[in-house]
Amino acid sequence: MKTLIDWLKEKGFEPNNIQLYYEACTHSSYANEHQSNLDDNERLEFVGDAVLQIWSATALYNLVPALHEGKMTTIRAQTVCESTLAKLNQQMGWYEFLRLGVGEEKSGGRSRPSILADHFEACIGAIYLDLGYQAAKKILDEYMKPLITAKKPEDVTDYKTQLQEYVQTDNKCTIQYRLLKESGPSNAPVFTMGVFLDEICMGQGESTTKKKAEQKAAKEAMRKLAV
Repeated sequence: MKTLIDWLKEKGFEPNNIQLYYEACTHSSYANEHQSNLDDNERLEFVGDAVLQIWSATALYNLVPALHEGKMTTIRAQTVCESTLAKLNQQMGWYEFLRLGVGEEKSGGRSRPSILADHFEACIGAIYLDLGYQAAKKILDEYMKPLITAKKPEDVTDYKTQLQEYVQTDNKCTIQYRLLKESGPSNAPVFTMGVFLDEICMGQGESTTKKKAEQKAAKEAMRKLAV
């Protein structure tokens, strides 16, 4: 069975810390079903997120013509959002290397955007820690850089950033996102998030992740404010 290590070797890389890549591909559901000392990929996800932030910021800074800070913020949020990372994971075939628990596998975890996005970040984190930033950059330049200037589909529009920029003209306004309701089974929860402007709920959104629900809430708020 092919692994992330094989994928990297095909790309001309020589992985050193093999265990790091198995950890990157181990979902918490798999770790929980097996030995207690098996590490899942959550810590590597944290590292990968940081790598993506610095890579995307640098790539945006180097664009010609130069973009203003607000536009850079919007494009970065769209480029490294959950749906984009999940699609990249599928495009690159990394999802095949993901180790899931039996229940998570049966419930469709291998195609769940939140899991795929976290897995992508963990893999980038492992590559960075094992092979250095230049190796991670080479992969991101090849697969992610074209997305920076590409037209963004609806599912990666960053309504949260748009809303933030819209209300910045009024320094007295504050934005807060709050969990209003959580329903469904524990392995497939549904979150309802509300966005509040000065304690007034301006929009609500419902999705399988809090991030997506917040985006939907922000979209509804933008629709009301832009009237």
